Amino acid sequence: MMQITALTAAGMCHALLGSIKVPLSERLNIDEGKVGGLVSIFGFTLIPMAFAAGILADSQGKKFVVVLGCILLIASVCVLAHVRSYLMALISVLLLGTGWSAMVNVLNALQGPAFLPLKDDAPLSFAMNLGDFIFGLGAFVMPIAIAWSLKAFDLKGTFLAFAAIIAIPLLLSLAVDWKPLTTESTEVVDNAFQILLGDKIVLLCCIAFFFHVPIEATVATWATTLMKDRDLPDQTTSLLLSVFWGTFTLSRLAAALLIPAGYDHLIAVFLAILCIGFSLGLVISKSGQLTAGLLLAAGAILGPLFPILIAVLVGHVLDTNAALQGRAIGLFFCIGGIGWAVIPLIVGQVAKNSSVQKGFIVIAGCASCLTILCVLLMRSHA
Repeated sequence: MMQITALTAAGMCHALLGSIKVPLSERLNIDEGKVGGLVSIFGFTLIPMAFAAGILADSQGKKFVVVLGCILLIASVCVLAHVRSYLMALISVLLLGTGWSAMVNVLNALQGPAFLPLKDDAPLSFAMNLGDFIFGLGAFVMPIAIAWSLKAFDLKGTFLAFAAIIAIPLLLSLAVDWKPLTTESTEVVDNAFQILLGDKIVLLCCIAFFFHVPIEATVATWATTLMKDRDLPDQTTSLLLSVFWGTFTLSRLAAALLIPAGYDHLIAVFLAILCIGFSLGLVISKSGQLTAGLLLAAGAILGPLFPILIAVLVGHVLDTNAALQGRAIGLFFCIGGIGWAVIPLIVGQVAKNSSVQKGFIVIAGCASCLTILCVLLMRSHA
């Protein structure tokens, strides 16, 4: 129960800034540029803090990081509830990014112990996809919950109610028996960082995530622009974006239930190839109907890729050096965070100089690199 509530809260936090940017910008009287700055700060915070959270998880234990992450998230939301200046908003986002980094590190490590008992002989990707499905549900309902809450309460009341929601996994974590989950992870390992960087599987997974996460971020950011450029009405583009996220989330549940053990690497290669297909399709599409169809297909294709990649990473580390699990997950998110921060900026520059549609040539390149890395992972596994 702690895992389910924590994953839901983490998913809601992931969608928080996008859900409250309009009322927050009105309260602070800031423009879209400054709102974008808040979003960027959240992404950049992930780069150092994800690895820092991994070090703490390995040295201090998972319970410490979960409790710390929840406290930082509650502090962030409480600051947002009382924010009166842009500086306070920046501080709140720094707290949000730090707390979220801590939470996702440990929650990914706990997916196996939490969900593998639900299905006999299930692969780790089952647990990862099921957990990320729950995470996705949290992100999916957040805009709806915020819209309802703003009508029922004011902005301050909305934030305080959300802080109370985050307190649920914090309280539940105090009742968890953490001893079986921390005995191995607190073992001291010399030269841990060098060991991880020298591990081919770890590096391949991390670099694959570097190319995967900007594909997801770019599609989510510019999907509505692509549909508007194809002359689709605003109401239709908003609906299609919601369907994109719904498809993205449900594809993880489908992957958890349908992917048989031993096929993770092959499925990852297949999905990566499909990423090349929809990216190039978006580059050349001149039809609103085709563009919408490709974006919905992108949701189904992208959804299971992250859970499969991190399942390969965590499974490998557990087999070779379980004491480095937290740092391996931290390195994974750290390197992925760099791609998250840098590549969409490149896409934005291409879009500025030509068009958003041409910017997806960059994403097709990322998908090609992702495919090569997934093939290398499959061959390394064999």
